[in-house]
Amino acid sequence: MNVGAKRGAMIGTREGTFWTPAHQRDALVVLLTAVTGAVDAIGFTRLGGVFTSVMTGNMVLLGVSAGKSDVSLGIHTGVAFVCFISGSLVGARVAGHATKGQDFWPRPILTALALELAVLTVFAIWWESVAAVPTGTSEYAMLGINAVALGIQSAAVLRFGISGLSTTYLTGTLTQLVASFTKRNEPMVGRNVNVLLALIVGAGLGAAVAIKVPRAAPAVPVGILAFVVVCGEIVFHRRTGVERRSADATSHADTSDGAGVRRGRGTAPPG
Repeated sequence: MNVGAKRGAMIGTREGTFWTPAHQRDALVVLLTAVTGAVDAIGFTRLGGVFTSVMTGNMVLLGVSAGKSDVSLGIHTGVAFVCFISGSLVGARVAGHATKGQDFWPRPILTALALELAVLTVFAIWWESVAAVPTGTSEYAMLGINAVALGIQSAAVLRFGISGLSTTYLTGTLTQLVASFTKRNEPMVGRNVNVLLALIVGAGLGAAVAIKVPRAAPAVPVGILAFVVVCGEIVFHRRTGVERRSADATSHADTSDGAGVRRGRGTAPPG
């Protein structure tokens, strides 16, 4: 049994059959999708009306900007597109690629998400410094920062190595969900439904705060992402580390007891 599977078995035994490591991972991925929705909503409502994660949509907007001779839309779309790609490159470099027998939540993914959190924190500080009313260069820069953050997240989620799992480009997830209704006992149905609902909820929450309490808008994605990073550390690294050391100690004690029994059997009785 590989290391990742052993750790999963320990957690699964402790938590029961439902709240397995796979379900824990999926729950955090759903929350990451809410982060995407919130960041996209902020970009769409307050940073030029373009997306920070849906690059296919931005390609359409880029074509529209050319057809309408809308320079502003073209620049906003171009900034988001280039910065998302840059973030994806950085995220792939930090998170690496999926490996056989890896943990449910590999440490490089956590590192990449922590980097995303740092990027969004920079955005939040800058957002507050301009009283939630960025203009000109600041608007383009903040749009770019958010696109970089979601690019990092997109690459980090790819590190799981699970086909169809995404928190940013979700048209494929919707198609997968519809197609799964033609199959029996499709395991991905629940996760895909939750991911799509999280996108809607995150976008709705992000948009509502961005419009009604604009200065607090960054708190939505930053707060959710911080929760994911902390949970990923505690659930998949610190707790499993403690459980692994406990299992090793138990195994060592059993070995010592067994050796003692064998020595006791081999000792001649006193004359």
